[in-house]
Amino acid sequence: MSIKTRALRLTGILAACVLLSLSAGFAWSVVDDYTAREIVPQGVSVEGHELGGLTREQAREVVESSIAAPLFEPVVVTFEGRTFELDPKDSLSIDVDAMLEEAFNPKTGATVAERAYRRIADISVPVEIEPKLAVAGDSLIDWLGDVASQIDTPSVDATFTITEDYEPVMRGSAIGYSTDIAAAEGLVTAALLNGGKSVTLPVNVVEPAIAEEDLGTTLLVKRSERRVYLYRGLTLEKSYGIAVGTPSFPTPRGDWEITLKRYRPTWSNPGSAWAADMPASIPPGPSNPLGTRAINISASGIRFHGTTADWSIGRAASHGCMRMHRSDVEDLYERVEVGDRVLICN
Repeated sequence: MSIKTRALRLTGILAACVLLSLSAGFAWSVVDDYTAREIVPQGVSVEGHELGGLTREQAREVVESSIAAPLFEPVVVTFEGRTFELDPKDSLSIDVDAMLEEAFNPKTGATVAERAYRRIADISVPVEIEPKLAVAGDSLIDWLGDVASQIDTPSVDATFTITEDYEPVMRGSAIGYSTDIAAAEGLVTAALLNGGKSVTLPVNVVEPAIAEEDLGTTLLVKRSERRVYLYRGLTLEKSYGIAVGTPSFPTPRGDWEITLKRYRPTWSNPGSAWAADMPASIPPGPSNPLGTRAINISASGIRFHGTTADWSIGRAASHGCMRMHRSDVEDLYERVEVGDRVLICN
């Protein structure tokens, strides 16, 4: 056999050996890759938890216990000392299957040879899996609506009036509350997605349209008590004894206002039967039936005024007006203005 022939045979044998080795290596790689098909590649983690080297079921257990379980713990929503507990299971979902599929992506996206080489060389491919979370907005809105129904209250206006039965009604103002549902949804959604467990509910304060100071000055006449009470807002400033009308000439009940303040008034005869023997008018002075001050109100012919008959204060003795001691009417005169309310009740 010639040297050339032997060289060709040797080359063929070597080539066959190489091919056989490559074929065996490839076969081993395929078998090894098949064996490792359910093992998460090295370098894969989720929220700081390493998944590389774990089986699919082991990886699922890590995701469910370390990622999902804390997220599904209750979220506490608070407002001014009141607490409301939200069960995330009603609004939050986590797609564990999708997360596991992503964990295997470094393997499924590489060739058999690449995967074998990474295992042999112990090469990690750093991959951070993000939790696959979703919040059901409708469910969350329903829950927040229920919470809001327990918190939201209308504001209350300050009130100073009399009823149809001429009884006084005084009520202080109060703020109301209105839950900001849109803002609350955003805050609670963020807590559900980020693992937060405490949320302060955003609630707007609703101011009353009428506060106590908006009520101004009110004179409250209680005919049965023979007194008039001076209020600033709902705060009692002072009270005075008065005489009220007789049963034949009762002081008119109702909601009135001051129309005129008269300093040292002239008395004019009203032309009533009881004044038939009196002059047409009486100028200011000691004999003037109105005294030194008169405060007219919108009820026809009715006023607060001084009197020369101090003995009548505390009695039903006038012709409808409200008589006062001279010092009292002069004091009241300085405290009230035209337009102030006058409530005359039982």
